[in-house]
Amino acid sequence: MRILHTSDWHLGRSFHRVNMLGAQSAFIDHLVAVVRERRVQAVVVSGDVYDRAVPALAAVELFDDALHRLADLGVPTVMISGNHDSARRLGVGAGLIGRAGIHLRTAPTACGTPVVLTDAHGEVAFYGLPYLEPALVKDEFGVEKAGHEAVLAAAMDRVRADLAGRPPGTRSVVLAHAFVTGGRPSDSERDITVGGVASVPAGVFDGADYVALGHLHGSQTLTERVRYSGSPLPYSFSEAAHRKSMWLLDLDGDGSVTAERVDCPVPRPLARIRGRLEELIADPALTRHEEAWVEATLTDPVRPAEPMARLTERFPHTLSLVFDPERAPEASGMSYARRLAGRSDRQIAEDFVAHVRGTGPDDRERAVLQDAFDAVRADDAVREVAR
Repeated sequence: MRILHTSDWHLGRSFHRVNMLGAQSAFIDHLVAVVRERRVQAVVVSGDVYDRAVPALAAVELFDDALHRLADLGVPTVMISGNHDSARRLGVGAGLIGRAGIHLRTAPTACGTPVVLTDAHGEVAFYGLPYLEPALVKDEFGVEKAGHEAVLAAAMDRVRADLAGRPPGTRSVVLAHAFVTGGRPSDSERDITVGGVASVPAGVFDGADYVALGHLHGSQTLTERVRYSGSPLPYSFSEAAHRKSMWLLDLDGDGSVTAERVDCPVPRPLARIRGRLEELIADPALTRHEEAWVEATLTDPVRPAEPMARLTERFPHTLSLVFDPERAPEASGMSYARRLAGRSDRQIAEDFVAHVRGTGPDDRERAVLQDAFDAVRADDAVREVAR
């Protein structure tokens, strides 16, 4: 069976205030063309279809257009909700839409109920594991402590139990939206840390012939059977080195997998440049970036006058300007933004405690802080559903 694996469309998202709807529409055109020209037999979309729980009308219209075009091709599509989606909203009308071959899997209760497709070698069971917010689903899965590994392991137990009752030789594909250990994150993914832990081991998915992951925006191969497709478009400058693509997979009769990367259209390349303003304006080696979306980091010891206006004369698509002034070795000052870069909310809170009190929190206090952040995240998820 030939399968196209994609994820993290984030319909409705912008890129540093640049409206990406045109680029997202071009991606949908490309997706449909690949399905048609490469004779794809099933499409899997592993979450974050939208960028927010209540998407803009234009994003909903583009999604509706994508569904109609895929249905018109007669190619079954399986989709799950991600942590950016409202599972209940995305799943509205799932039963009716399923009759057109578009299978939306957004309910945790349906993790062990596959979409079963057939090819010349027999049946392939597609199990959709939507993003599972531990605090909200732990009771459904009967786990004592809310954590990503516990709820995903319980969901996979249901998958393996269902698969064990199917005819011998039934192959399986699992869709999941999660941060799996070994994956490389970027700046554009929403933090899903629970209890101080964000990732789960790949071994949680043992037993599946292929695991189609979503959440991380870089295309990655964790094992030959566990892969991220990545987002089809960039959503932060940390993705400047990404090759945006989808996975075209051939799932053989014995369950073996052959994978090929299919590149996605590039609306405009990304470039990160660094140096003093006058050097950036004059450097001939930077000519290749003049039509790119640019993030410029200025290292001038003193902030120059009108830096953005001067930069855009040469790089008209400069979107981000960062100041990181060169300092003498004895200078220890650091900007607030740089001090916070790469630090989690909990780490920032712990630093604040240490600054105010003179000593950092002890283990009990760290646990209280983590519980508070977990509760806020769970409450946010409930509020998004209720909006």
